[in-house]
Amino acid sequence: MTKFKIKNGDNVIVLAGREKGKTGEIVRVIRSKSRVVIQGVNTVKKHTKPSATNPQGGIVEQEAPIHISNVAIVDPDKGTPTRVGYKMDDGKKVRFAKKSGKTL
Repeated sequence: MTKFKIKNGDNVIVLAGREKGKTGEIVRVIRSKSRVVIQGVNTVKKHTKPSATNPQGGIVEQEAPIHISNVAIVDPDKGTPTRVGYKMDDGKKVRFAKKSGKTL
C-alpha cells in the first residue's frame, strides 16, 4: 500500500479535469486505486435498481472518485493549493503547509 500526504477531513482543491477549481472536504481515500472522494465534487447520476435500502430505485446523485494527483491541499492562510511537509513539533510528527508554514 502506498502512503499519501492527504487524509480524510482535509480541505482540498481540484487541479485538473472537469471539476477544476472546486474545493471540498475529503470523505474517503481509496488507497488501492490512488483515488479520493470529495464532498460535493465530481457528482454523477447513478441508476439504481430497487433494493431493501432503496425500495423505489431510480436515479441517485453521488460523488465519484478523483485521482489523488489531481487534488492539492488548500493552504489555511491563503486558500491556494500547497504541498505538504512533515516536521517534528514537541516530539510529535506534524504535517505543515509548505507555502505558509502553518500546521495542518
